[in-house]
Amino acid sequence: MPTILEPGEIEAAATSPPFLYLPPRNLFTLRAQRLEQLAQGHPLADYLLLIAGLCRVQQQIFDDPPATEPFDKQRLEVCRQHGMPPFAADTLIREDTWQLYLDALLQRYVAPQQPAVLDALTSLRVASVGQLRAWAVALVSGQYSLLPAALVPFLGAALQVAWSHWLLSVPNLQLTPGDSLSQCPACGSPAMAGVIRHRGKHNGLRYLVCSLCACEWHVVRVKCVYCEQSKGLNYLSLEDDRYAANQAPLRAELCPGCNSYLKLLYLENDAEAEALSADLSSLLLDMRLSQDGYQRLAPNLLLAPGDE
Repeated sequence: MPTILEPGEIEAAATSPPFLYLPPRNLFTLRAQRLEQLAQGHPLADYLLLIAGLCRVQQQIFDDPPATEPFDKQRLEVCRQHGMPPFAADTLIREDTWQLYLDALLQRYVAPQQPAVLDALTSLRVASVGQLRAWAVALVSGQYSLLPAALVPFLGAALQVAWSHWLLSVPNLQLTPGDSLSQCPACGSPAMAGVIRHRGKHNGLRYLVCSLCACEWHVVRVKCVYCEQSKGLNYLSLEDDRYAANQAPLRAELCPGCNSYLKLLYLENDAEAEALSADLSSLLLDMRLSQDGYQRLAPNLLLAPGDE
């Protein structure tokens, strides 16, 4: 069975790296702090601070979650036996338990007095259970045209905290790789970005970060996570006077085979880097790559594509 680690631990068998890292229990606080730092002098400062505020509410909900039934052990065992993600988003999204987390977010979030934000929150509050389910299904399946763009950050925030809480509520998970390199073994969602580790005997290994539940799974480097080819991969970073191009903390891995890219965080160049905040603060890189004809396949559930 793959090695499973508790949050924050770094240990593995001598012959192989750990397959999975679970997110820390203060994940959303760490994201909020990082977003607040990155917002200083940033052209999208208002947006980054808005998301930071949402992350702080996510942490409140994670620490004091809605009362829900524990996961069915038989269901988890069936998933383990068949190698299926135990928290499969395409299934659980239709069971509506996650809507309790959305209710909690709408109750606890103190919105800035901005008409677009207030309108979005009102739309979520008055929507029926069926409408919320339809929007959520569209979001996790990447069909952004089927829901209003202004709802994405708030709906995505509720989904993220629900799935991260579920992930960490079940001890001793046994997970196997997904059907593709970019698929989360815990919930089946696509990766948001990659992280290159920088400490211990597994320094330099790549882990992909789930866009929904935030767990990380090991994928070998120098291989496109979408088409799995290794030839011709290139790396691009934004110009920054503080770093040489080959030492930039964030670089996009470009694949000429499928014209896709994935952002990678190099922790040896920025030990405090965090995937979601780094992604949102580097949207200029996405715009540049889009102009160059590359397609982004990695979602960020707090951002509607085209709203950069």
